[in-house]
Amino acid sequence: MKPEPEASAAPPAPPKPPIDTLPRQPNKMPGHMPGMHGRPQIAPRAMAAKENFVEGDYVVYPTHGVGKVERIATEEIAGHKLELIHITFEENRMTLRVPVAKARTAGLRKLATRKTFDEALALLKGRARIKRTMWSRRAQEYDAKINSGDPMSIAEVVRDLHRNAGQPDQSFSERQIYEAAMDRLAAELGALDKTDKATAAQKLADYLKT
Repeated sequence: MKPEPEASAAPPAPPKPPIDTLPRQPNKMPGHMPGMHGRPQIAPRAMAAKENFVEGDYVVYPTHGVGKVERIATEEIAGHKLELIHITFEENRMTLRVPVAKARTAGLRKLATRKTFDEALALLKGRARIKRTMWSRRAQEYDAKINSGDPMSIAEVVRDLHRNAGQPDQSFSERQIYEAAMDRLAAELGALDKTDKATAAQKLADYLKT
């Protein structure tokens, strides 16, 4: 009997590439804020092609609200010279650095004009437009509007969640979102009126009652 031929050995698997050769994620620029993954994004409705920020200006950063430009300086980061805008948010005791070249794409803007803010206030008088969808979905849309930094979008949240006397009370989560939207509007109105946020908040509350 002839011996059976031996099965040929399988060719060796190609070696795995070393980890260092794998593509790397680019480093985030200083001051860059990650987006809200899985949430609707609301783009600002109106923004100048180029904003000229000056030290001492009050500005609006979408996810943090009203802040103040403390200084604009060129700094060296990872071997690169970048012109950075230092923005302080007193209430949060936080300082944010935004590259001048990325300011517009990051959504940083100056305070709204009086005309734009008056249009936002006029929205508060309108009828609530509540979609017949699950609350979790609506809550995400409201959060996206608040974090857009757009006073018109934020006013829509206040309008939709405001309750007058005789109307059903807000749920706990509705109240939280409503107060966050009111806080953003009051902060910008206070900066426009050159007054404190508490006075501006009372002005908004009185406006909603009339």
